[in-house]
Amino acid sequence: MRAATVPVILALLGTSLLYPAMPWMVRRGVGRGLAAGLTCALLVAAVGGVIALLVNSLVHSAPQIAEALPQAGDRLANWLGPFGEKIRHALDNAKGETSSLVSALTNGVLSGLGLATRIATGGVLALALVFFFLRDGHRTPDAVRSYLPARTAETVVACAERAFEAMAGFMRGTTLIALIDAFFITIGLLLLDVPGAPGLGALVFMGAYIPFVGAFLSGTVAVLVALAEGGLGTALWALGVVLAVQMIEGNVLQPLIQSRTVELHPATIMVAVVAGSGIAGILGALLAVPVCAAGLGVVSVLRGEIGRSRRGGRRGATAGRAPGQEQEPVQE
Repeated sequence: MRAATVPVILALLGTSLLYPAMPWMVRRGVGRGLAAGLTCALLVAAVGGVIALLVNSLVHSAPQIAEALPQAGDRLANWLGPFGEKIRHALDNAKGETSSLVSALTNGVLSGLGLATRIATGGVLALALVFFFLRDGHRTPDAVRSYLPARTAETVVACAERAFEAMAGFMRGTTLIALIDAFFITIGLLLLDVPGAPGLGALVFMGAYIPFVGAFLSGTVAVLVALAEGGLGTALWALGVVLAVQMIEGNVLQPLIQSRTVELHPATIMVAVVAGSGIAGILGALLAVPVCAAGLGVVSVLRGEIGRSRRGGRRGATAGRAPGQEQEPVQE
């Protein structure tokens, strides 16, 4: 079930982000098929570039991170006294786990071919669906109206449009915030002369799509790479850059941008991320918020329909009585 559901949701998210390009190209004489193909090609190039930068940066820095952790632990232990011994012990354990992870990644390439095949298959399916959604999505309302009764069809179309608008708002707002975060953190890492800064910026960009958790994880990786390549001082400066950008995001960008695109309370977002990660891991955390936003959009449409039905029923009951006639009490 997940093999079919996840590509469909990813395709809907991609379509909601890219769909505004379709009217722009169609107005300039580009056919819908060609416009959808060009948009998908741009999507493949962007995603491929981000992944290539990320993999190159992490593969280059992983051994240095494993070597730099115990050195940082020794320095912190000397500075913090008794508390430093606990930090040194934790970093020694982290070194062992990092080395084991690198070894497992190196030795597990063949065993991971099955997973890679499933990911590639899902990606191709999602890309194909994006193409068809972009090319033929404008026909969906008419198709729904041709198969369902008029009143039901209008409700279904309204729910689908509201859910799509909610996903589009999440994708546009999150993408803008991700670009701003990645840009400034990349500039900061370049100024600190941290190798692989573009790849770390790509990681920050990807992490922004997982609220709260993604920013923490991507920032941690950036600080670890700075620690491995430049020492403790560079790592502290990198930490300052990451914290400054995240504070600006949380206090300025999120309220300014997301309040106009996604009407979700922060507590709702946190619960959605935790629930999504518990159900489907990282992918579930990635998809949880847009799916939740779409669901709440559908609920708002249905509430409006129920409210209108109740008001219509009351008006009909009032119109059925003669002027001045009061409603008779119900006999029990």
